[in-house]
Amino acid sequence: MSKASIVREWTRTDGSKCVGGSDDNAKAPPGSLMLYNSLLDEKVPFVPASGPGSKSLSWYTCGPTVYDVSHMGHARNYVTFDIIRRVLEDYFGYNILYVMNVTDVNDKIIIRARRNYLLAKYKEGKHTDAEAAAADKKGVLQRKLNELDGAIKNKAHKLSQIQTALRALGQAGDSDTIYAVASDFVAEELDREQGKSVTDSSIFRAHAAKYEAEFTQDMDSLGVRRPDVLTRVSEYMDEIVDYVKKIVDNGIAYESNGSVYFDTTNSRACGHTYGKLKPWAVGSSALAAEGESNFETSEKRSNTDFALWKASKPREPFWESPWGQGRPGWHIECSAMASTLIGSRMDIHTGGDDLRFPHHDNELAQAEAFYHNEGCHQWVNYFLHSGHLEIEGLKMSKSLKNFITIREALKSFSARQLRLLFVLQSWNKSMVYGEASRAEMKAREAQLKNFFQNIEVAVRGVDEITSCAKWQAEERDLSQKLQAVQNQVHEHLLDNLNTAAVMDTLSELIKCTNIYLSKKRESASAAAPAQPFLLRKVSTYVTRMLSMFGIVDASWDKPGFADAAGGAGDAKGAGYLDAFAAFRDEVRSLARTQADPKETMTACDRVRDVALVELGVRLEDRPDGKAIWKLDDPAVINAEQQERAKTASEARSFIHGGVQSTEY
Repeated sequence: MSKASIVREWTRTDGSKCVGGSDDNAKAPPGSLMLYNSLLDEKVPFVPASGPGSKSLSWYTCGPTVYDVSHMGHARNYVTFDIIRRVLEDYFGYNILYVMNVTDVNDKIIIRARRNYLLAKYKEGKHTDAEAAAADKKGVLQRKLNELDGAIKNKAHKLSQIQTALRALGQAGDSDTIYAVASDFVAEELDREQGKSVTDSSIFRAHAAKYEAEFTQDMDSLGVRRPDVLTRVSEYMDEIVDYVKKIVDNGIAYESNGSVYFDTTNSRACGHTYGKLKPWAVGSSALAAEGESNFETSEKRSNTDFALWKASKPREPFWESPWGQGRPGWHIECSAMASTLIGSRMDIHTGGDDLRFPHHDNELAQAEAFYHNEGCHQWVNYFLHSGHLEIEGLKMSKSLKNFITIREALKSFSARQLRLLFVLQSWNKSMVYGEASRAEMKAREAQLKNFFQNIEVAVRGVDEITSCAKWQAEERDLSQKLQAVQNQVHEHLLDNLNTAAVMDTLSELIKCTNIYLSKKRESASAAAPAQPFLLRKVSTYVTRMLSMFGIVDASWDKPGFADAAGGAGDAKGAGYLDAFAAFRDEVRSLARTQADPKETMTACDRVRDVALVELGVRLEDRPDGKAIWKLDDPAVINAEQQERAKTASEARSFIHGGVQSTEY
C-alpha cells in the first residue's frame, strides 16, 4: 500500500472531520497554537478535549522498558517532551495531568534478566582459563557470524561487530578482555542451552527494578520533570486483565490455547480503522513482530492479529487470568493503564517515532475496542512523536550496539549542553548526535553565559537613584528590539513549538544587547550610562525563556545561570575573605622585604589563577588597568586555563623546533 493512496482522517474537538492533505486542516483563529499531529502528519490547531477555553490537559507518554541502561535515544525522547511540557505549562499556562508508564514485565526483560543471570553464574563457575574460554566463545561467535553473513546496512553493522569481536578474541590473553568483547554472544548461547533452568521470579523483578532506578537517576541528571503519575505494569495486572476481558466481550478479541489475540478483521467490521498512525506498515510482519516474541504463530486467525494476553511458558513470570496463567502482551498495558487514569478521550499521547507502528497503532485499536459500545473512534486527539537520533547515519539502537549511554554522554557534555542540543532541533524531525555537536553547544552556552555576566558587570555598583536615567536613542532601539523579539518568540512557539527559531531570535537580542553595552563602555559618559532597569528587563526575559526550556535552573525572576551567579552563603563568603586575607599577607610580606616587583605581579597572577578560580571567580584584566570579576563554574575556568596552557606549550614547542631547524 503506497502512502499516496491512503486517506487519513482526524476528528477535531468540535466533532468535525479533517481529511489528510486538505487546506482546511491548518485553518484556525489568529493566535492559535499549531501542533504537528501524527494522526494526519500535518500541523493542526490545538484545542483541549474539554473545550477551546480550557486549560486542563491529559497527557500520557510511553515510558521505558527497563531491561538495560538508558541511552541517548531515551534522552532524545524524554528531554524533548520535557521541553514541550514546560512550554505548555510555563508559557501557555496549561494544567497537565502527566502520566508515564514503566514496562517492568516484557519479553525483553525476561530474556535479558535470564541471560545476565546465566552469564554471571558462568563467570563464577568455570572457564577461568583464558585459552579455553576463548576457544569456547569463538565457536559461539562463528555460529552467529554465519547467521548474519550476507546481510546489509543495519545487519552489516552487527556483522562488523562480531568480526571485530572474533579478531579481538584471537589476541585476547585474559578472561576480562574476552568477556568485554563476547559477553552478549555467550549469554545468548547460554540462554539457548540453559534458559529453562532459571525459575526464580525474583530475578526478573530485581532486574527491572535496577534499571528503573538508573533511568530515574539519569532523567534527574538531565533535569527532566518527574511525571504526575507513574504506572508500572506489574502493579496494574487486575486492570489489564479486566481490560482484555471487556475487549473479548465486545467481540474484538478471541482466546486461543490460553492466549488472547486482538481480532483486526472484526475490528474493521465494527467500523474501526486499524493502523491510523502508519497505515502503510499494516501487514508488515517484520515491523509488527518488534517487541513481541513468537509473533508468527498458528494460534492467530490473521497474520495482523496481535497478543493481548500471552499464555505463560514454563518458568516465566505469570499472573492468573480467566484464560489461565499468563502475562500481558506489550501493547495492552498502555491502553489499560492510560484508560484507568484518563478515560475514553486523551488530549496528548507521546513517544518516539519508532513506536508509531505497531505499538501506538495497537494501543489505539485496543482502546477503541474497549470503548466500542461508547462510540469511541478516536481515543487520542494529538499524537506527538519525537524524531530519531542518529549516529553516523544509523538510527541509535540497542540491537545495533551503536548506542551511547546517558552517563557516557554526560562525560563529554554537560546536562545544559545536551538540553541546548535538543532545544536547537525540531522536536519531530531526525537529528544527528556526535562530538561535532559539542563545540557548537559549548559556543552557544558561552554566548549565554557571557551575556549574563556582561549585564551583571554593567549594573554592578550603579547607583540607580543618583545616576542619570534618561533614555537616549540607544535605549529606545534596544527596548524596541526586545518588544519585537517577544512578539517573534510568541509566533515561533505558536508554530509547532519551534524552539530552534526561538533560540535564534534570542541570540539576535543578545547580540544587540552586547553591541549596546560595547557602545556604552566606549563612550563612558556619565550623562548617558548603561540603563540598569532596561538591562535587567532584557536579562530577565532571556532568563525566563531559558528557564522555561529547562536550560536555566533558577526561577526566571533571578536573571542568569544559577551556577554562575548564585548567592554567596556564609561558607562561600568566608572563602572570599580568606583569599583576600592571604593575598594581603603575601603583598605586605613582599613590601617589607622590598622584593622584586615581578614577585608582586606573580602574586597577583596567582590569586587570579588559583585562589579566585577555586571560588568560582573569573578575574579579567582590561586594557585600562581595571580588572572586572565574573562568577562562573570553577571546573569551566580550570578547563579553559588548561586549554590555554596546552596551546601555549604547543606554540613554544613549535618555535623551539623552528629555531633548531635553522641551525642544521
